[in-house]
Amino acid sequence: MNSKANDVVIYQGKNGEIKFGADFGQETIWATQAQIVELFGIDQSVVSRHINNIFRSGEVDKKRNMQKMHIANSDKLVSFYSLDIVLAVGYRANSSTAIEFRKWATDLIKQHLMKGYTINQERLDQLNKMLEIVSRSEIAEVSGVAQIVTNYLSALNLLEQYDEEKLAEPKGQKPKWQLTHKLAREFLESLPFAKDSANFARERGDGFQGIVAGLYQTFGGEELYKTTEEKAANLLYQVVKDHAFIDGNKRSAAALFVYFLDQNGLLKRDGKLTVEPNALAAMTLMVALSQPAEKDTMIVLVMNLLNLDKETK
Repeated sequence: MNSKANDVVIYQGKNGEIKFGADFGQETIWATQAQIVELFGIDQSVVSRHINNIFRSGEVDKKRNMQKMHIANSDKLVSFYSLDIVLAVGYRANSSTAIEFRKWATDLIKQHLMKGYTINQERLDQLNKMLEIVSRSEIAEVSGVAQIVTNYLSALNLLEQYDEEKLAEPKGQKPKWQLTHKLAREFLESLPFAKDSANFARERGDGFQGIVAGLYQTFGGEELYKTTEEKAANLLYQVVKDHAFIDGNKRSAAALFVYFLDQNGLLKRDGKLTVEPNALAAMTLMVALSQPAEKDTMIVLVMNLLNLDKETK
């Protein structure tokens, strides 16, 4: 489409329509501060502060992403901001509307990761740009999602070697240490937030015992989960999704995951954490949000994240 002065993009939000000026030549839209305020349901002063921080940090180039234009019934020039600015503010804002926006954007990233798209250079550049913006978020779980995908980009070319919606199961290490129900209980009860709630990590029946025992189940004399990475991934997934506890399933799952890796010597590699705290939070949330049909893919995803610098099968 040719760029015209009257080109508009209409966004249908919960509170009605918002019209943005479109620049199809530069493949962007232009929005005023007032429109960004309306889009994300936050105060003008908050939008102004976020924009100033975005420019100050160098995240987005000011000259290319801000224009001053005349609008109808006004003698003064009004500042307009590009789509990159709108996205960056959306990841910094903390309103319910902005949260919905982030859920949409995070789901879009998950689709790229989970559905085995063939990644050409143009699509990879677009994904990298989005991840750059996401990683600037002041909200730990959001920046953690960016960290996960950024770390995993080095392995995305593997997706072309396998059928769509399938990830390669990586080689792993043999376990050096075995988790028992007793050790797991002692660990959970030692956590600082165990005192916050009488129901924290309080077991529902014998489900948790079954999860721990299941990590070492055998068939034909061989363990079904052969590597430390596969056991750890299943531990994280099953504690989150099977709701083994009355309260604190995600916290317990993440803590047990780290404990299991540490005891088996996989928490650090070359002096660096295998899974950073923000990435751990994001990984746990991604498991919680996944569908039951995605279980195998989520398990293999977690295993790959622990083996980014390892050779795959």
